[in-house]
Amino acid sequence: MKTKVLLLFIFALIFSMYQETPAQKKRAKTTKTQTIEVKVTPPEINFTVSMPKPWTHLLEVEMKIDWAQMPDKTELKMPVWTPGSYLVREYARHVQDFAVKNASGNNLNWQKTNKNTWTVETKGAKTITASYKVYSNELTVRTNELNDEHAFFTPAALLFFIKDQLKTPSTVKVTPYKNWKVATGLPKVAGQENTFRAESFDILYDSPFEVSDYKEVNFTVQGKPHRYIFSGEGNYDMNKIATDTAKIIEECYKIFGELPYNDYTFIVNLRGGGGLEHLNSTALQWSRFGFKPQSRHNDFLGLVAHEYFHLWNVKRIRPDALGPFDYENENYTKLLWVAEGATSYYESVLLRRAGIIGDKEMLNGKAGMFQQLQNRPGRFETSLEEASFDAWIKYYRPDENAVNNQISYYDKGDIVNMMLDLTIRSSSNGAKSLDDVFRYLYAEFYKKDKNYTPEDFQKVAEMMAGRSLDDFFTKYVRGTEEIDYDALLNPFGLRLAVDESGLNRAYIGADLAEQNGNLTIRSIPSDTPAYEQGLNTGDQIVAVDGYRANQQFLSSYLNEKRPGDKINLTLFRFDKLREVEFTLGKNIRKGYGIVEIENPTDAQKRLYEDYTKAELK
Repeated sequence: MKTKVLLLFIFALIFSMYQETPAQKKRAKTTKTQTIEVKVTPPEINFTVSMPKPWTHLLEVEMKIDWAQMPDKTELKMPVWTPGSYLVREYARHVQDFAVKNASGNNLNWQKTNKNTWTVETKGAKTITASYKVYSNELTVRTNELNDEHAFFTPAALLFFIKDQLKTPSTVKVTPYKNWKVATGLPKVAGQENTFRAESFDILYDSPFEVSDYKEVNFTVQGKPHRYIFSGEGNYDMNKIATDTAKIIEECYKIFGELPYNDYTFIVNLRGGGGLEHLNSTALQWSRFGFKPQSRHNDFLGLVAHEYFHLWNVKRIRPDALGPFDYENENYTKLLWVAEGATSYYESVLLRRAGIIGDKEMLNGKAGMFQQLQNRPGRFETSLEEASFDAWIKYYRPDENAVNNQISYYDKGDIVNMMLDLTIRSSSNGAKSLDDVFRYLYAEFYKKDKNYTPEDFQKVAEMMAGRSLDDFFTKYVRGTEEIDYDALLNPFGLRLAVDESGLNRAYIGADLAEQNGNLTIRSIPSDTPAYEQGLNTGDQIVAVDGYRANQQFLSSYLNEKRPGDKINLTLFRFDKLREVEFTLGKNIRKGYGIVEIENPTDAQKRLYEDYTKAELK
C-alpha cells in the first residue's frame, strides 16, 4: 500500500512539472501577443489643386484620403517651413475655408488643435475629403503666387500631410486656368492628364509647380533630358542659356561621375531674384530684362550653377540635421557654411571651368567678397558655425545692427571654402582638392544613406590634405580670427592687394540710401564717425551746410573736405527736424584685389594653372 501511494505521489509531481500555472499561462499569452505583427496599411492620398478665379489669389485644394485604418481623430498638418530656406514661415496663416466630408458628402466635425494642425473626427469613415483655400499672392521661391499671369506653388506651402505619414505616396492633379500648362519635376501618372505622383512627402515637398502659358526649351546632357520653363517675356535667349547650362552640367558630371536623376527642370519666373534647390528641379527668379549685357547673362548663370550644384551638396550630400526633415520645427545645423557657402564658392568655379568666364573675372569676384567681409565689423563677433546655427533667427531677419554682429554663411562661407580648397591643393601638392572632399562625401555618405557631421567634414578635408587642418577650422570655421589671405594665396603665385588710396578722404561712416527722394541712413558700422557721434539708422538727411542733400551731392561735397572738418547736418529723426554739428572722420574702408606675385616659381605656376585652368602671366 505504501509503495502504491508513493508511486502515485511521484506521478503527480512529475505531471505538475509539465503543467502551466495561471500566471505562467498569462505570461505566455502576453508573450505570444507581443510577437504578433499588426500590418499597417498606409493611406491613399490624392490632391487636386484648382485655380478657377486667379484674380482672387486663392488656390483651391482638395485632399482625398482613403484609409482602411483611418484613426477616429485624424490630424492634418501644414508644414511651417520648406527645406532650403531656414526660417519658420507659418504657411498655415494663409489657409481659409477649411471643411471636411465623408464619402457620403456629410460634413465631419473638426477643430484646430495647434497653429498648423486640423484634427478631424472621422466617426468611422474610411474615406474623407478635406477642402481648403490658400491665399497665394507672394512670389518667392519658397511661397505661392496666383494671378492672371500664372500660378507658382511650393507644395510645402500648400499641401497638408497626415501625422506620422510622411513616407506615404500621393498624387497631385492640377486643374489649370484656361489653357495653362503644368510643369514640375514630379513624374506624370500614365493616362491621367496633369496628374503627378510623389513617392513620399519629402519628394512632394521638394517639387515646385509652375502653371502658365510658359515657354520651354529642351536639351540633353549625358543622355538625360533637361528643360527650361520661362514664364513671361524678357530679353533672355533661351537657346543660349540652355547651351551654357549644358556646359555647367558637364563640369558637375566631371566631379561626381554621374547625374543622379532621370530628368531635370529649371523653372524661371521673371520677377524678383533668387533660387531654391530641389532633387531634380530648381525654382529661379530673375529680372525680366536682366539678361543683357553679357555680364548679366553670366550673373544669371551663376545663380543656375549655384542651385544646380545643390542637387549634390545638400539634396544628397546632407548635413547632420537636414533630412529626414521635421516640417513643424527648426532643423538646426552648424554646417550651412558648407551647404550654402561651398555651393556659392562653386558658382564661379563652375563658370570658369565651363569657359563662360575668365580666370581674372573669377578671382576679381572673390576679391570683391573679401572686401565686403573685411569692411564688416560683425566678422569679429560671429563664427561660421554660429551663423549657420542661428540662421533660423538671424539670416532672414537682419536689422540695422546686423553689420556689426553678424556675418553671412553664404559670403564668408564662400571665402572660407575657397581658402580650404587652396589649402587642400597646396598641402597635397595639387593631387587633391575640394572636389575630392565632395566626391568622398557623395560616395561614403549619400550612397550609404548617411548624413555627415561637422567632425566628418573636417576629417574628410584632412584626409584629402594629408595633414591636420585643426588650426584652419579653429580659426576660420569655429572662430573669428582674421583670415591670413596671403599665406593661403601665395602657393598659387597670388597675393592680396590692398588699396588704401581712399583712407585720407573725409568720411561720415553711415551706409546711405535714397528712398522716395529722401537720403536715409540705412545702417551704421561700429568704429565710424557716425557711430561715435550719435547718428541713428532711419535719420533722413535733408541738407548739408544748408544745401539740399542727395547721394550725388554729398559725395561731391565731401570730396572737397578733409578729416577733422566740421559740417552741419539738417535731418529728420522721428519726424522732428534737428540740426547736428558733425566732425568728419577718416575713411577706414579699403579696397581689395587678388594679383599675381612677381617671379612665380614653377610649382606656383602649376598650382595656379590647375586651379584656374589658365596660366600665370
